[in-house]
Formats: sequence, C-alpha cells, structure tokens
Amino acid sequence: MNRTYGYCRISTSKQNITRQIRNITHAYPDARIIEETYTGTTTDRPAFDRMLRQLQPGDTVVFDSVSRMSRNAQEGFELYQQLYKQGIHLVFLKEPLINTDTYQQSLQTAIPMTGTAVDPILEGVNAFLMSLAETQIRLAFEQSQKEVDDLRQRTREGIETARRNGKQIGRQPGSQVHRKREASIKEQIRKYSRDFQGTLTDQETMKLIGSISRGTYYKYKAQMR
Repeated sequence: MNRTYGYCRISTSKQNITRQIRNITHAYPDARIIEETYTGTTTDRPAFDRMLRQLQPGDTVVFDSVSRMSRNAQEGFELYQQLYKQGIHLVFLKEPLINTDTYQQSLQTAIPMTGTAVDPILEGVNAFLMSLAETQIRLAFEQSQKEVDDLRQRTREGIETARRNGKQIGRQPGSQVHRKREASIKEQIRKYSRDFQGTLTDQETMKLIGSISRGTYYKYKAQMR
C-alpha cells in the first residue's frame, strides 16, 4: 500500500511548525507528518534521512514549499531527479508547477516520430520541452536558495545597523546569565588583581580571565572600588 508523508521543517526551536502541518494535512488528511528542526549549521537531517530510507515506489512526499526540501539549489534539484527516477511522487503546495506528476505530464507530451525527414526536428522539439520542464524545477530551487540568502543578508545588515545605533545585540545586560557571568569575572578580578587581593597586573588578569574586553574589565574594576 502506497504511503503519503508530509515533511515539515523549521530552522529553530522557537519557530512554529504548526502552519506547515496545517497546510499539509488540509490537502492530505492521511499524510504521516515528519517534523524536524534543522538550523543549516549542519548537514544532518535525521528525520528526513529516515523518511528517505522508508520510501517505496509509488509513495508520496508532500512539502509546504520547495524550501522545506532543500536550501541548496543544486542539491535540491539532484534529489528531486533521484526521487523521481525511484518512482516517488513529490508535491509542493506552494509550487504545484514542479510537482513530479506535472513534470511527468510535461515529458509525456513528446511529439511522436513520423518516420520521415522531419523526425530530427521533432527530436529537437522534444528535447527542448524536456529541458524546459527541468529548467522550471531548477529555477524553483534556485529561487528558494536566493530567498534564504537574501534573508541572511538582511539579518546581517539589520544587526550591523542596530549595533551602529548603539542597540544591544545578544544577551541583555540585566539577564540572569549576564549577572552570573559578571559576578564570576569580578570574583576573579578580586582574587588575581594586585589592586585587590592578588599579585597580577591588569594585563595578566585579563589574559587569565579570557573572553573579556578591555573596556568591560576596567568598568567592572571601577564598580568594585
């Protein structure tokens, strides 16, 4: 019996995967939902890989969009071709024009040969139609990768703009983690600096503490006096 899988992926545990699940189950109520959190900092996608190993010819995999299948255009296109040749049906809810069934229909529109002198021309037309269908698939993955790359660039630019405007990036100074880190550093300054209980110079103390800027070191030192 052929099975239908719905693959849902988010980039961080803070994101909500519900929308993808809702979209897939609305179109395919019987789909077996596969959930995964994948940051892109690693190539490991254990849930996705397990699903691939279970697939049999005739099975269907549904994605909310092509970006959920792959962030890399070339890898996504190659995987698409591989699964298509294995007889796996791929469905992209937001890009239905590149569903494997649509792709197959495009290939089946080939003009039959006539056994006459026009056959070389017909072969050229058929090759063009196949190339056109494959180009549409590749472009979909390339557009997906471009959107991810653009988002990363906008994020970097936003962080840089915020930093130049003096906004706090990362942990807020008043957070519990920050307070614990501050207390630990001050304790080490008090223990090792010769201005307090220790015998080390400021440079030696900073080197011993590590991961502290010169400005932060002297700010904490001034607060302790």
